[in-house]
Amino acid sequence: MKYILMMNCPKAGYDTFGAMPKKDIQAHIAFQRSFDKALRESGELVSAEGLADPKQAKVVRAGKDGAPITDGVFPESKEFLAGYWIVDVESTERAYEIAARASAAPGPGGTPMNIPIEVRQVMSGPPEEFL
Repeated sequence: MKYILMMNCPKAGYDTFGAMPKKDIQAHIAFQRSFDKALRESGELVSAEGLADPKQAKVVRAGKDGAPITDGVFPESKEFLAGYWIVDVESTERAYEIAARASAAPGPGGTPMNIPIEVRQVMSGPPEEFL
C-alpha cells in the first residue's frame, strides 16, 4: 500500500529553522538524507521532496477565459506543507513507524523536533462505489 507522509510546518517555523545555528541545520539535513537513504535501501521509498519556502508560493485559479489567476502567499494559513515522502509499505502501522521517525528529526541542539507528519493512503483510483 502506498502512503503519503506530509511534513507540515507552522508559519513561524520557517524563520525559526533558518535562524538555527548552521551546525544544527546541517545535522537536520544529514538526518533527512540518511532517512531517505534507509527508505530507498529498504525498497519502501517511492519519492520524497522538500518544498520551497511558502513565501514563493502562489494560489492559482482559472479565470473566466481559463487563463491562470494567481493570488499571493496564503496569509490566513497557520501552517504549510514543507515536504513529503511517498512510501510503499506492507501495512498502515509501518507507515506510522516511518512517520514517527521523520517526526523525530533533530532540531536545535539535536533535540527531536517532533514535527507533525500527516499520513494518508494514496488511492490508485476512485472508490468502487463511485464507478
